[in-house]
Amino acid sequence: MVMLSYSRAIADNAARQPERVAITCGDESVTWAEFESATNRLARAFAEMGVTKGSFVTIGLPNSIGFFEACVAAWKLGATPQPISYRLPDRERQAIVELAESSLVVGAQPDAHPNRRVVPVGFRPDASIDDSALPDVITERWKAPTSGGSTGRPKLIVASDPGVTNTEAPGMGQRRDGVAFIPGPLYHNAPFSFASSALMQGNHVVILPKFEAEATLAAIHEHEPDWILLVPTMMQRITRLPDDVRDRYNVDSLQTVWHMASPCPPWLKEAWITWLGGEKIFELYAGTEAQSVTIIRGDEWMAHRGSVGRPVAGEMRIQDPDTYEVLPAGEVGEVFMRTGSDRKSYEYIGAEARVSPDGWESLGDMGSMDADGYLYLADRRSDMILSGGANIYPAEIESAIDEHPNVVSCAAIGLPDDDLGNRIHAVVQVSAPITADELSNFLADRLVRYKIPRSFDFTTDVVRDDAGKVRRSALRDERS
Repeated sequence: MVMLSYSRAIADNAARQPERVAITCGDESVTWAEFESATNRLARAFAEMGVTKGSFVTIGLPNSIGFFEACVAAWKLGATPQPISYRLPDRERQAIVELAESSLVVGAQPDAHPNRRVVPVGFRPDASIDDSALPDVITERWKAPTSGGSTGRPKLIVASDPGVTNTEAPGMGQRRDGVAFIPGPLYHNAPFSFASSALMQGNHVVILPKFEAEATLAAIHEHEPDWILLVPTMMQRITRLPDDVRDRYNVDSLQTVWHMASPCPPWLKEAWITWLGGEKIFELYAGTEAQSVTIIRGDEWMAHRGSVGRPVAGEMRIQDPDTYEVLPAGEVGEVFMRTGSDRKSYEYIGAEARVSPDGWESLGDMGSMDADGYLYLADRRSDMILSGGANIYPAEIESAIDEHPNVVSCAAIGLPDDDLGNRIHAVVQVSAPITADELSNFLADRLVRYKIPRSFDFTTDVVRDDAGKVRRSALRDERS
């Protein structure tokens, strides 16, 4: 085993393959030698601005080579990158910056944070700054992504692991010096984490400025990645492309296809298994907190349809959300988890974990486990709709709506109702017109009557972002 700091891993990759492309974003690329030089210079510029070992560097940049440069520059100083959406308004970004007590904010206007050092999008350090190797340093906490969770208030999820990598053991099906493709937004935890690990292993990391279905296939055809990370929203948009468009591109290079971050409708999962082969499709369920992780491969999923797999790290169990009683196989309850050791996988800043009396933690997800230990997710506890005395999980409704060929994405929410308590309402992003009656009739063959939405909003606006995320609370507030 050869363990290197992130700083040394980047330098090692540059020494081994200086002229190979390290990162491609759209039409722009940078070689390993260029990347090493740029990050050394940027790290020294950051140090002059006050970035120190152990401090947080808030990074609000769009997908770009510059995003990676800022992260690596922070690691080279022993600081912790703290990625956020570049679309955040100043007020929301300021709340995060205050939580992190950031030593530097990258990707904002200086007047947005008058008490912090700030550099804008496109910042380049002076070319006269030294670009030679810096002293080796290990970042104690390698990332600190944010999450609003069910409260809508920001919190930092600070990883407990240091910034080191085993250069002889790429994980999650990635290869040493391979080609990894991450078309999603890098400020989300999974794209950030897997893009970072791929980079440390010497991969050519391919990203897109913004996800587009056909552009994703074109990038696969051009760069021939062996590894890709998707979310179900992306998979659905690719599946909905006309056959003649999908068939235009060669995707045979793909050997490992991961999806995660939101529930994948069974019909969509089957479509990808049929298209690429079950042995290539992998699904992961975990939180950013990483107390426990489940994994399932596509061919295994066919024998356990709807499952997200069994724990491969840590432990999980299903408990009653009120009494904390451990529930029997097949009964839906709240998913609790723990690392199974004394090791703490994360630390919250700005929040407290939901913990059972005996120390198991919950992220708020509901689900069940079968007798063989396979986990089946229902939905988030906070998203469950209580209507007419029945517990209804939005994910089941959304999976059925998504099957309609005119649907791009959707979200099911509960709205106040004097008779039922809550009535089911669906916000549906469409690619072509469809009426409420047509969609209700379509759903009649897929859902029991009481789960069919009583009302719909049809829109061409985005309902779920490129990471498959949706803010149901905002949708409810807009309609209440």
